[in-house]
Amino acid sequence: MPHAQTQPVEALPHPNPSNESRASFDPEGEGLNGQETTHFRQPIRIPTRQFLGTNTELLGKALYIASRIVCERLQRQGKDRNPQPMTILVTGAAGFIGMAVADRLLSEGRAVFGIDNMNDYYPVSLKRDRIAALHDRHGGLFTFAELDFADMDALQTALHDHPVDAIVHLGAQAGVRYSLINPHAYVRSNLAGHVNMLEVARERRVRHLVYASSSSVYGGNDTLPFRVEDRADHPVSLYAATKRADELMSETYAHLFRIPMTGLRFFTVYGPWGRPDMAMWIFTSKILSGQPIPVFNHGRMQRDFTYIDDIVSGVIGCLDHAPEDDGAPKAGGSRSPHRLYNIGNNRPEELMHLISVLEEACGRKAEIDFQPMQPGDVPATFADISAIAQDIGFAPTTGIELGVPRFVDWYRAYHGGAAGA
Repeated sequence: MPHAQTQPVEALPHPNPSNESRASFDPEGEGLNGQETTHFRQPIRIPTRQFLGTNTELLGKALYIASRIVCERLQRQGKDRNPQPMTILVTGAAGFIGMAVADRLLSEGRAVFGIDNMNDYYPVSLKRDRIAALHDRHGGLFTFAELDFADMDALQTALHDHPVDAIVHLGAQAGVRYSLINPHAYVRSNLAGHVNMLEVARERRVRHLVYASSSSVYGGNDTLPFRVEDRADHPVSLYAATKRADELMSETYAHLFRIPMTGLRFFTVYGPWGRPDMAMWIFTSKILSGQPIPVFNHGRMQRDFTYIDDIVSGVIGCLDHAPEDDGAPKAGGSRSPHRLYNIGNNRPEELMHLISVLEEACGRKAEIDFQPMQPGDVPATFADISAIAQDIGFAPTTGIELGVPRFVDWYRAYHGGAAGA
């Protein structure tokens, strides 16, 4: 078969091609669909209409990809006369993990557009303090909009003038037990909201979408440690079911539209700026104020407590290493550009041991109120992190003996040194 004729092309505006398929390209120079390209100082060569025939849609896609290559090389080489920094969209930016991820990205000099609906699932004052801290530390590099990403019109309006390079989707309605009380909040945020973010990723052709899943998807799985290859189709809470649904919807979009995506199953994250509805905060508050702490399943619980700094390193490590669209199986089993990782400490701790570490950090004994297992809860979590360790080098370094005192110190400082809150 004769070689396709090629001709030099200049950078072109995006023709907004159909998203029904996505041709592969490598801006480092491996070429378009296997065709050789050269460094930016030389012409980029792509198949001409003679090779493509009369398929104008395919030609448009080819020109779109070529323009992407040119733009990315211009950005890397600093030759764009009117540079416009690409922005990372972080949802749930006023949340615990969202704030920490945004802070790290901003510290690295990356522009962040944060969104959050600032709901009152826990005190909004804490969320506003997180956003204020990001503004104080990073100034104009951080942009924030208070909006609900389940509202597609509001989302598109807010993003209209902001180029988005990648998305870290951490916003969600959190909480296992609250899903028994207010299920519709989970349907709106975790299902409809997640589809909206998938659509933003599809329309914007982002280089990578990293999204929050949860260790809760393992449900009644009693084989430890939890592996991403394990079945996750027996959730024991609506929250877990919505997170598993997010994974399945993401797999569909990765398959149909070839969007690179990574889902992260978080394991019991704690640390400074943490959440008031989680055990670390509740226990600390009650120990310092001399109140009894509720301990479920009579203390026979294990959790893979993971410190926030380790989590952030894993999230950004994943963000910067998007899965390849090469047909090879990924972590979690997909052959599309979609992978699933456990992200935890790989070290389950007995709940009673955690309490003893907290007692030492707080400087007082806990009064314990033993209670039965709660609906929707599980007795143990334990993350097998071999996949994320192998792929991006994730290696958590912070045990609870180090992380818990850091949290208690922050908690005291945040509350002005008061005994409790």
